[in-house]
Amino acid sequence: MHKIVINLLAILALAPLAATAVTPAPAPPSVAASGYLLIDIDSDRVLAAKNAEQRLEPASLTKIMTSYVLFREIASGSVKLSDEVLVSEKAWKTPGSRMFIEVNKRVTVEDLLRGMIIQSGNDASVALAEHVAGSEEAFANLMNDHARRLGLQDTHFVNATGLPDPNHYTTPHDIVLVTEATIREFPELYKLYAVKEFTFNDIRQHNRNNLLWRDDSVDGVKTGHTEAAGYCLVASAKREGMRLVSVVMGTASEKARLDESLSLLNYGFRFYETHRLYAVADRLSRTRVWMGENEEVSLGLAKDLYVTIPRRQYDRLNARTDVQSQLQAPLSKGQKVGEVVVELDGEVITRQPLVALEDVPEGGIWRQAVDTVLMMLE
Repeated sequence: MHKIVINLLAILALAPLAATAVTPAPAPPSVAASGYLLIDIDSDRVLAAKNAEQRLEPASLTKIMTSYVLFREIASGSVKLSDEVLVSEKAWKTPGSRMFIEVNKRVTVEDLLRGMIIQSGNDASVALAEHVAGSEEAFANLMNDHARRLGLQDTHFVNATGLPDPNHYTTPHDIVLVTEATIREFPELYKLYAVKEFTFNDIRQHNRNNLLWRDDSVDGVKTGHTEAAGYCLVASAKREGMRLVSVVMGTASEKARLDESLSLLNYGFRFYETHRLYAVADRLSRTRVWMGENEEVSLGLAKDLYVTIPRRQYDRLNARTDVQSQLQAPLSKGQKVGEVVVELDGEVITRQPLVALEDVPEGGIWRQAVDTVLMMLE
């Protein structure tokens, strides 16, 4: 590898901040939960965690994945919001929280989504699962397929509702991954999580996520509760362009899950800040390519690069690119050729693949002969 140092402030054309002493963020608050996690979803920086990889019962947090699968089906055109779903006896009889659909009646997908997301209706969840996959069991297989695709390594679903089952589990980390995917892939449909109430069959029910009333920056996501799982909540909030997601699982009461979630969110926003350092289209450097039609290739990133750091420490950031030595054609656009390393006061805080921004085909016989000699002399 050879290294190229990048001056972050120069590239971003930002005025340097006044020099400040290094002030690390204080320790996160104590959270009374079986497991919890606080993360910035742009940088993937974990700000607080306990048992984040431990398998726990998700209760109705399951419906985040159920909704994600529906959103995928809607985006692909396989399902429409206007589709009418015939309510089965199984859906109608599903115990737990309900939106009060009636057997053998037809209900639109849009209403069922609202009933599932806003009212946490188990009956709506089963009706939607049967509409998409024919049975709840088949739909659970689809949920597990998406879980594997998204990298949920410690998650397994056996139903669409979150009703207890020894083989139905997830982790705080895994539930964050599907929440992130929902927010990124389906920003318009995600807005359903911020709706505070929904009326169906003349029955008005409020969103069980009471953080929507306590904090205007909160726009989701989902509560859950069973006797075994305790009180759970995934919350997402955005302040000044910074989005945090918190997960608390296994708290003792409705009040506790709200208080603990808000405590985590306030901690993250109070003591940290997130910056986009480079966009996907930015050319960070150029480097020599051997044996190619072109002698150089532009290098950049396959996705935007964000960092989350303690507040007022931005002027202490430095970055460098570590590029593979003696790059040889052919190179394909998007091919990894090194990495960008970002440091705060000499400590590495993130790494991201550095990729070729264009194709470089092999050069002709003469170019390859010349470069073979030059490479030996280098």
